[in-house]
Amino acid sequence: MKKLCAVAAFAALTVGQLGAVQAADVTAAIGQSGDSTMVYRLGAQWDWDSSWLQSSYGRLTGYWDLGYTYWDGDETASNHSLSFSPVFVYEFAGQNVRPYIEAGIGVAAFSSTELESNKLGSSFQFEDRIGVGLRFAGQEIGLRAVHYSNAGLKNPNDGAEAYTLHYRTSF
Repeated sequence: MKKLCAVAAFAALTVGQLGAVQAADVTAAIGQSGDSTMVYRLGAQWDWDSSWLQSSYGRLTGYWDLGYTYWDGDETASNHSLSFSPVFVYEFAGQNVRPYIEAGIGVAAFSSTELESNKLGSSFQFEDRIGVGLRFAGQEIGLRAVHYSNAGLKNPNDGAEAYTLHYRTSF
């Protein structure tokens, strides 16, 4: 728990510094894990304000993502996690609605090394994600699949997955 508090303090300081440079978007997600545990996530995102490979089809861009996730398991298997990821986004061209695909790899810290029937092996995990969605009028809605694993750094390494519907809005 001390490790999670230290990660939370570091994340809060990082958010404060990033927020001073650029306004953050707020995200919310709801879904289920691979073991049918309900997953609730709140987060903040900062666009990179950079584009690459721009064409009439779209552009490559990205954002930083900082999130808190509550894994609502039974009494002994609920869990909390903090994560931080760089995410690449290919945004297809469009006037009012722009479809996109995204992928990212970051890090996460869990409050417990057990999640339902999964033994994570360590609180430290890598977070891999893929997603699809639509951007419109300063908002976004999409679907994501996120996988957590410690990449074999410590056994056991059962890992965990979450499949969520997310919403993002700009302020």
